[in-house]
Amino acid sequence: MSGWINGCEIAHAVADNPESEFNVVGTILKPREGYWDATTCHNPFITTFNGKYYLYYMGNSNGKTNTKRIGLAVSESLNGPWQRTDAPILLPGPEGGWDDHCTTNPSVIHHKGKYLLYYKSWNTKEYEETKGSIRGNRKYGLAIADNPEGPFIKYDGNPVIDFSKRGNNAQLEDAFVWYEKNKFYMIARDMGYYNHEYGIIMHSKTGKHWSKPEIAFYEADKYIKQAPAPSHLSRYGRFERPQLLLENGKPTYLFMTSQGGKFMTASSFIFKIV
Repeated sequence: MSGWINGCEIAHAVADNPESEFNVVGTILKPREGYWDATTCHNPFITTFNGKYYLYYMGNSNGKTNTKRIGLAVSESLNGPWQRTDAPILLPGPEGGWDDHCTTNPSVIHHKGKYLLYYKSWNTKEYEETKGSIRGNRKYGLAIADNPEGPFIKYDGNPVIDFSKRGNNAQLEDAFVWYEKNKFYMIARDMGYYNHEYGIIMHSKTGKHWSKPEIAFYEADKYIKQAPAPSHLSRYGRFERPQLLLENGKPTYLFMTSQGGKFMTASSFIFKIV
C-alpha cells in the first residue's frame, strides 16, 4: 500500500465500454531521476481541452509527502507520446500557511474562459504535531489560470473547503470536480465529517463557496459481499479515489478503488449512475 508515495507509476488500460473488462496497454508515466517526480507518479486526473489530453498528476522527489507537487503531461493522443512539465505547475504556499506542506490531488475544469485547478494540501507544523492515525488536516484550495498549462494563481480566499472547525480532525481527500446544470459539484472521500468509509458530495454556485457535504456513497459492504478483512489490510472495504466518466457533461459512471475485491490489495470498482 505504501507504494503510492514511493515508486508508483501511472498506467493505461482500455475497454470496449465502461462495464467490460479493462486490459492494460502499458505504463504512461514513471518516476524520472533528477526531476520533481523522481520517486513517484500518482493521483492521475485526465481530461481534454482544445483537442488535446491533459493528465494532471502528483509527483515527489524524495519518497515523502513534503515534496508532493502537482505537474502535467500533455498529448494529442491517449496513446502518447506524453510531454511532461520539467517543473511542477503548482507549488506549496509560504511557510506557516495552510498549504505550506505540498500540492496534490488535482482536479481541473474549464469555466467561463478560465481553468480552475482544485488541489489538496495541509500545514507542515500541524502535520508533524498531530497525534493519531491521520496526521495534519487536509483542506482544498483553488488556483486559476488562463491556459490549461498555467500559470495557475491561487485564489485569495483559500482554502475553499475546510472541515477543521467541525472538530475531531475532520477532513477530506480525493476530490473530483465537475460543472453541471449551472452548478459546480465535488465528490470526495470522507475523512471524518461523517466517518472514514463514506464518500461525500457538495455543490457550489461559484466554485468558491461550497455547501455542506451530503453522503454520495457508502462503504463496500453496502454493495457487495466479501470475506472478512485480512489482518494485514487496514483499509479493507473502503472506497477511495472517486473519478467520474462524464458524457456530454453528465456523470454516467463512477470509478473507485478499494482494498478487497478481485485483487485484494487494490481492486477497481465501477458503478453505473442511474
